[in-house]
Amino acid sequence: MPMYDANDIVEQKKRDKRKKRRIKLLIVLLLATIGAVLFYTQELWMPKLRGLGTQYKTIVNDGQLAEGNFPIEINGGAQYQLSCSNENVIVMSDAYIYFYNEEGGEIKRRQHALTNAVMEAVNGRALLFESGGTEFSVEDKSGVLYTNKLDKNIMFARLSKEGYTAVVTTSDNYDCEIIVYDRKGKMIYERKCVERVNDISFEEDSQGCVISYFYAENGSLVTSVQKASFTEDKAKWTSPGLDTLGLDVYRFDGGAFVLGIEACGYADSKGQISSFYRYEGDLAGGSSDNGESAVIVNSDDRRKYEMILFSDGSSEPVIVGFESPLIDVTVENGLAYVMTKDAVLAYDFSGKLRSTAAVNDSYTGFVRSENYVYLKSYKKIDRINYES
Repeated sequence: MPMYDANDIVEQKKRDKRKKRRIKLLIVLLLATIGAVLFYTQELWMPKLRGLGTQYKTIVNDGQLAEGNFPIEINGGAQYQLSCSNENVIVMSDAYIYFYNEEGGEIKRRQHALTNAVMEAVNGRALLFESGGTEFSVEDKSGVLYTNKLDKNIMFARLSKEGYTAVVTTSDNYDCEIIVYDRKGKMIYERKCVERVNDISFEEDSQGCVISYFYAENGSLVTSVQKASFTEDKAKWTSPGLDTLGLDVYRFDGGAFVLGIEACGYADSKGQISSFYRYEGDLAGGSSDNGESAVIVNSDDRRKYEMILFSDGSSEPVIVGFESPLIDVTVENGLAYVMTKDAVLAYDFSGKLRSTAAVNDSYTGFVRSENYVYLKSYKKIDRINYES
């Protein structure tokens, strides 16, 4: 019969305990690693998980036009501008700015004396300026918040969610100048530019912005993007030139999406070009929100009409084809809304049709709000309910 030393038995038990502790530690580290991987990749797997156990269904809205105060009749022809902001419907005609509630009831109107007037509306505020003029104003439904008269001509201006205003003007010694005002109209930033600025998009907190500008390179026009802080003189980064004449720039997560005439592309948070797409047809519209972008392109010669969807600056685009020309597009809350001559359709960024509403062919564009779609035609604005 074998004999065991008591010390050997104690030592063996200690070894067994250490082994169990190591195994437990490895399990904890493995679970922590899996948890970290799941957290940082949730945007890839969460949408698929949400779809488990549910049947995919396209919502069909009836497209019935609202009655009561609708349609809103517009005097002064088709050159009116429409925006929805903070449950307000804001309309600017050639002579007036109107504030309506979502039911079409007029809250306020004010006459303006601007020629070639342009309106930007964000968070219930409206910025009005005259392209080529020297004056601009910021107001809401309660009245004019402030006005400013400059000694240079205004090329364009932009309004942020926090109420900051960026104005791009002509310059005597530079190509243009950028002036930024806070929500009370106090100047907080000024910059003189040696290239022609074509758009500005504020950062989320209005502490900075991304600026797109164009210049000639190798015989063609290219568009570059800079990220600027209003507390620093030097740009945080400058992107290489994208081979297109840029129209609009949209910031997201430190980067930017550039919508150009011939092509579009993304600059990442370090200013590097992360994607570039050249259209096969004529640009009909584009929109971007939080990095998700949609561009509509019509090619009448080829009878080819497409919406190109970009979920971010690194994924392959998704292309949705249509049978007729596309009229308007906007991106909001993770969906791309597109108008054809007989429908307003909503797609997710995997290219799935999520909702529809039939409309007639008299509309020239639309604006999406939380519960409704406002339809623009020559002298009136209609409203339909729209669930998506």
